Amino acid sequence: MVTADPVTPNLLPPGPVAQAPGAILDWYAAHQRDLPWRRPQATPWAVLVSEIMLQQTPVARVLPVYAAWLARWPTPASLAASPAGDAVRAWGRLGYPRRAIRLHATAQALVERHGGEVPASADALRALPGIGSYTAAAVASFAFGQRHVVLDTNVRRVLARLVSGRELPSPSMSAAERRLAESLLPEQPAVAARWSVAVMELGALVCTAVRPRCASCPVAASCAWRRAGHPAGGGPRRSQKYAGTDRQCRGRLLAVLRDCAGPVPGSQLEAAWADQLQRSRALDGLVADGLVDPLPDGRFALPGTHPIPGTPAPPAKPALRARPALPAKPALPAKPALPAKH
Repeated sequence: MVTADPVTPNLLPPGPVAQAPGAILDWYAAHQRDLPWRRPQATPWAVLVSEIMLQQTPVARVLPVYAAWLARWPTPASLAASPAGDAVRAWGRLGYPRRAIRLHATAQALVERHGGEVPASADALRALPGIGSYTAAAVASFAFGQRHVVLDTNVRRVLARLVSGRELPSPSMSAAERRLAESLLPEQPAVAARWSVAVMELGALVCTAVRPRCASCPVAASCAWRRAGHPAGGGPRRSQKYAGTDRQCRGRLLAVLRDCAGPVPGSQLEAAWADQLQRSRALDGLVADGLVDPLPDGRFALPGTHPIPGTPAPPAKPALRARPALPAKPALPAKPALPAKH
């Protein structure tokens, strides 16, 4: 969500900050990590999968799940043909499992609307289930080399320090913040796309939220926050408590379902979480989010992995019609024999 900013700072102060894109691009060329979704052979689908998985999740946790996911579902069509519950099971302990359901719905939409291909248009990407403005801009930039403002947490922190002199950006993105990012974006689309990922990398490796490595920063001399003496901005925001929360309870219940090949009885879920009221509330939430199917016999299953009596089966895919055999070509007349040579 973009909020109005009552104070609009100078977007691009004159001087060294104007040289930031070149300095950061040079740094990125020398220090970028070799990540599979950045390699030339990465498909637009692979880039889209990585962007969904990387939301609020560290790269180290994403890498093994990403590799297994694309080995099993290398195209949107291959994922769309599987039950949604298989996607939830493959998501494992990556966290925020609704992303798996949304990615499955996105794959189905790609098959239905775009012939199984990821569209290049940011507008078409935004129209897909669960794809917001950030993800659409990131996929259009990183998969198709287009020029879009891509503002994730790392980019916002780098720009807040470099230009605005603040340790951390505000919780809500402002219109002025977007204008600042736009003013620094190189004009050439391919360079702009590379610049966006370079700033992300700088925020992930150097300009970190805690203990930034300013001595290794390619734009340290231009950094307004550093020149001001690193004024504190209230410190990093505290992460939310996890132990004992409904979120932890949901995770425990889903883990039971993921680890079982078929439906599980309610008693098995009771063993996973003792608090009956919290367990019921978490289970109701999982059902409402489409992550769990309640069955008529009182058991529970991952979505789409077990037929529910009384519900229509998904329509069967039409069989491919065999091509009619081509008529045989008429035999060519035999050539007359040549007279024998003497």
